Amino acid sequence: MSRRADPIRLTDDSARKLARKLLDNARYGALGVLEPDTGEPMVSRVAVARSPEGAPMTLVSGLSHHTRALRANPSASLLVGEPGEKGDPLTYPRLSVMAQARFIEHADPEYARMADRYLDDHPKARLYIGFADFVFLHFEARKGFLNAGFGKAFVITATDMGLGKTQVEQV
Repeated sequence: MSRRADPIRLTDDSARKLARKLLDNARYGALGVLEPDTGEPMVSRVAVARSPEGAPMTLVSGLSHHTRALRANPSASLLVGEPGEKGDPLTYPRLSVMAQARFIEHADPEYARMADRYLDDHPKARLYIGFADFVFLHFEARKGFLNAGFGKAFVITATDMGLGKTQVEQV
């Protein structure tokens, strides 16, 4: 029986640079959570920005199903990277970030800083950012999976993503 080669490449500087670029350029992402009643996976599209410290973040309504799911279990996955207009969408790079979601409520002193940063990327959110049910999710990365195109897969650490020592790293 033949053994297949490990498809995961050694993480190099070009992979690190691409992972950081994907996070820097992300305006939207797919948020994966576990539905609390059934444990089934659920995915939602969310607007994404970088926190003042550089971590991925989003603004969510407490009325949304993914927010209720994360209150029950803060483990999350965030997929960033959009396909281009031409060619096979699977040839475009994408990054899945495995993270713990930390809630930042209106009363939290961090909320105003997060709001200022978020509005830089999503100015239309000014219409609802002050609503009482809206909170920020700050994603504390554990690790990531970078697909840089066919045959180019990497395991990425929080440090590789430029998220440094403030993130929980686990590979």
